[in-house]
Amino acid sequence: MSPDAQKSVSGARATDSARIAKFTKELSGTSVIMEKLRELAWSGVPPYMRPNIWRLLLGYASPNSDRREGALRRKRLEYVDCVSQYYDIPETERSEDEINMLRQIAVDCPRTVPDVAFFQQEQVQKSLERVLYTWAIRHPASGYVQGINDLVTPFMIVFLSEYLQGSMENWLISDLSPEKISDVEADCYWCLSKLLDGMQDHYTFAQPGIQRLVFKLKELVRRIDEPVSRHMEEQGLDFLQFAFRWFNCLLIREIPFCLVTRLWDTYLAEGDSLPDFLVYIAASFLLTWSNMLLKLEFQEMVMFLQHLPTQNWTHHELEMVLSRAFMWHAMFDRSPSHLAS
Repeated sequence: MSPDAQKSVSGARATDSARIAKFTKELSGTSVIMEKLRELAWSGVPPYMRPNIWRLLLGYASPNSDRREGALRRKRLEYVDCVSQYYDIPETERSEDEINMLRQIAVDCPRTVPDVAFFQQEQVQKSLERVLYTWAIRHPASGYVQGINDLVTPFMIVFLSEYLQGSMENWLISDLSPEKISDVEADCYWCLSKLLDGMQDHYTFAQPGIQRLVFKLKELVRRIDEPVSRHMEEQGLDFLQFAFRWFNCLLIREIPFCLVTRLWDTYLAEGDSLPDFLVYIAASFLLTWSNMLLKLEFQEMVMFLQHLPTQNWTHHELEMVLSRAFMWHAMFDRSPSHLAS
């Protein structure tokens, strides 16, 4: 690999001074040109710029700088109203379904990203619970589905980074005022809503959107790596046995949490095209281990795919996955029907 190529996959590009200058220029105008911002963000966003850029990419913040602050204030107040209307009420005012949903969320919050100490703080789990319950009540078509709890975590880390300094391992949410915590929750709530608007049938009954992506992944792997595809089929391995979780949690559980926000820069830059592009990311991720998979039998393969050896991954491995996904997408996605279900 050339030094240039190595640099491009090291994660350094997100903090490269020339790239920072491009982001700064893009954000400094009276109106952000979203197409240019997406293009830049795809390869990684400088961490201190992430909160503003993610809000813009999701259409939560206005591209027009004059309207941005006022609109943000209004949305944060709207979230406060929703919490008081749906969450801060006596148990007697909830239906049996709502009580069960709140219980399920309360059980899932302590299990969310269990290997990251920050998420074990009781106040962090309460914030997660408020965001998830309020979202579920206001989105009755799906309600709460396990896996959505994972999707709040990148937003929470990014929006807290505006107020808490240093390493996340040392953050204490109790250092923040209730007002700031409420603002962070509001941003998480609205950004989660925007993200899931583009994937509505991923979390409705029977999760047909995810089933469709798993089917497309199987087809794509067959086209890219026929020997691996044939071996998996001969071993009787169903893609649902591992890929359902990948799509349900957008790979959050499969890679070190410190890499998740970088991965999500690309997700959010994809915008409405994200569900389609997820198939290419998943194929690239799976075929990272193509040589290994060919040597495994059914039971070993299931165990391997459910406990992938990614704990020591750095930005380098993640950038390789994204680069391959980008290349395959360019190769195979010329016709909209190429992977039609």
